[in-house]
Amino acid sequence: MLRRLYDWTMSLAARKSAEVWLAVIAFVESSVFLVPADVLFLPMALAKPERSYRYALIATVASVLGGIAGWALGHYAYEAVARPVLEFYNKFEDFEQWRNTIHDQWEILLLLLVTSGLAHLPPIKVVTILAGVINMNLGVFIISAVVARGARFLLLAWLLRRYGEPIRHFVEKRLGQIVGVGAAALISLTIAYKLFAH
Repeated sequence: MLRRLYDWTMSLAARKSAEVWLAVIAFVESSVFLVPADVLFLPMALAKPERSYRYALIATVASVLGGIAGWALGHYAYEAVARPVLEFYNKFEDFEQWRNTIHDQWEILLLLLVTSGLAHLPPIKVVTILAGVINMNLGVFIISAVVARGARFLLLAWLLRRYGEPIRHFVEKRLGQIVGVGAAALISLTIAYKLFAH
């Protein structure tokens, strides 16, 4: 199923309505969808590099709005909607681990939001729902989401405009891994500090 979703998402890049689909995918990725918006963003930006920053802006705005939807699902409809979504994607156990670790410690959740926005670690939908469940301040959440998602899409746009197709393999395979490793280390250090500093 994941492969079919991936292939379908890739096929949207060639359509005239690609920008609309980019906004839709970026929105639902942040709340309920499994395939990242990068899958659509990369071929679009490579095909029309002069529009890469425009695409980055569209993806950022839609992703932040989707994050707000994820926050609302966690805050207002956790049992009815958010939990079934997490269970469908086999993310419920991961979610419960983070929930038990974080409780109401916003600073750790902020860190997770930034690393998730930059490197999909953990998946962005898990973090947005978690932010709603623990009642994270919505204004702080929105600002953090704008910074994290904006930084990711603008970095991708800059890399693709500067280096073009040759950088694509690095972006798809290595960039996420590099940022992910750094993010995992940062999250682990922060959690360890919180647990043992008191």
